[in-house]
Amino acid sequence: MESSATYLACCSKLIKTVEAQIPAIQQAADWFAQTILSGRMVHLFGSGHSRILVEEMWPRYGSFPGFNPIVELSLSFHNLVVGANGQRQAMFLENVSGLAERILRNFDLSPVDCALVASSSGCNVVPIEMAESFRKQNVKVVAIISRAHSEASQSRHTSGKKLQDFADLVLDTGAPIGDAMVKLPGLDTPVAPGSTVGGCLLINSLKAEVAARLVAAGNPPRVLTAGALVGTKRATELFERAYDEHAHRLSKLYAQVGCGSPE
Repeated sequence: MESSATYLACCSKLIKTVEAQIPAIQQAADWFAQTILSGRMVHLFGSGHSRILVEEMWPRYGSFPGFNPIVELSLSFHNLVVGANGQRQAMFLENVSGLAERILRNFDLSPVDCALVASSSGCNVVPIEMAESFRKQNVKVVAIISRAHSEASQSRHTSGKKLQDFADLVLDTGAPIGDAMVKLPGLDTPVAPGSTVGGCLLINSLKAEVAARLVAAGNPPRVLTAGALVGTKRATELFERAYDEHAHRLSKLYAQVGCGSPE
């Protein structure tokens, strides 16, 4: 079998893994839709390449307001690789205890909120402490991990706990140990990872389920849509109204920041 065909066959298995989790996806969608219908936001976080899943949820075509993408460039700015802002620093910082708390210090969280935290291994400190901090403030946490990889990996957290230990619900990308899915003769390490494919399947399944719930509740979402589909005028209107809605929702997360805080 050609290497590309091998990879695509592995991806077909990822689809089946995600399909088997539809009840869990629906449960997460129930929580997320309720948060959005309440005028609040679902917080999204992922360090490293898990940032991809954050941006897959919002903002992009086929997406809608109600999600707060928390993207820390110090943890996910990969294109320079080495030198200033290099990958070594990012991998170091995602295991610095206390950083998650400082990130969330910027937001006024509510028990009405929900959170989605993605980490393939579920073993790095910052994603774990993000979930831990959300839970301390009574925010429901949905975790996306690669379960096989996580179970074979060692936590960097001092407690030995992993992301899934601080989650109310766990979704599995289906990626194997080590993430890469294609083994080649003459090469002792596999290539072509699968966690992003599985993760994006989960994200967009969730997105579709949340949208269905918003429509059923009589509050259809403002979806970012291409002009090629709905015309330039309608597309521009949707973009402007969606971004305005995002700003209005986000303003609630800043309105009471620091009130009553000793800092």
